Amino acid sequence: MQPMHFAPVRNDPAALARYGALFAACFPDSGKFTPAYLDWLYVANPDGAALGFDAWDGERLAAHYVCVPARAWVEGREVLVLLSLNTATHPDYQGKGLFTKLAAMTYEAGAQAGFDGVYGVANANSTPGFVRKLGFQLVRPLEARVGLGRLRHAPKPQASALSFERSWTPETLAWRCANPHNRVHAVPGHGGKPLQLHAAAMGSLIPAYAELEAPAATAPIAGATSVLSPLRLFIGLAPDATSSYWNYASIPMRLRPSPLNLIWRAFASHTPALDPRRIAFSFLDFDAY
Repeated sequence: MQPMHFAPVRNDPAALARYGALFAACFPDSGKFTPAYLDWLYVANPDGAALGFDAWDGERLAAHYVCVPARAWVEGREVLVLLSLNTATHPDYQGKGLFTKLAAMTYEAGAQAGFDGVYGVANANSTPGFVRKLGFQLVRPLEARVGLGRLRHAPKPQASALSFERSWTPETLAWRCANPHNRVHAVPGHGGKPLQLHAAAMGSLIPAYAELEAPAATAPIAGATSVLSPLRLFIGLAPDATSSYWNYASIPMRLRPSPLNLIWRAFASHTPALDPRRIAFSFLDFDAY
């Protein structure tokens, strides 16, 4: 029997088609992993091409794991990090530890390439594996709230004073908004108010919602729209010192499809752990919508 071999992910059209076929076998009801979506996510990201590894059984793709590069403020430093995203193991190869092997290889390659760490959002089922097998920190469960209008928080500290916040530029924000699976729409702020961003969620009844106060927020975004429901869904975190949520009610745990947790693993010794009290995070910063 030929041994399994491992190779870095590729971004050419033929490889993306193979990944799409694997995702279809693993998640037949998704419909998300189209060639356009994978090209957008793996190739077009202004912060860099996808990083990850594949497991091959001869000519058969057995498993696949990918992270995408991002810039973030981590304890006062603007650094390159990875966002843990797509993972799939063909049903014929599940239970063989392939995901753990691919993830360890990816993180080693990320550290060697100069990334400071990897973050992700894991559900209740996958979080223990990330923590026990891969050395992640469970930073904090994400808030899941429904409310009316803008988020009513006190002014947020500068990004350099936070433990973690994504660093968006006009280019990366435009890329994020162009997600072909679920476009993000932008409503420009006026009178010093932040940019409001929203995407379809919860069966398109209530939009996922975020606000951005950054240089990226001043840039025009193609396709910006003012159509925004007053009822909104916030999935994320705000710094404890400024969070209020008085106009947003928490969704009871029993009503959440799967509670989500922010997780982090440092590659560099200067940031071994994140402070959960000083996190700014929204749906923009991961792949839920």
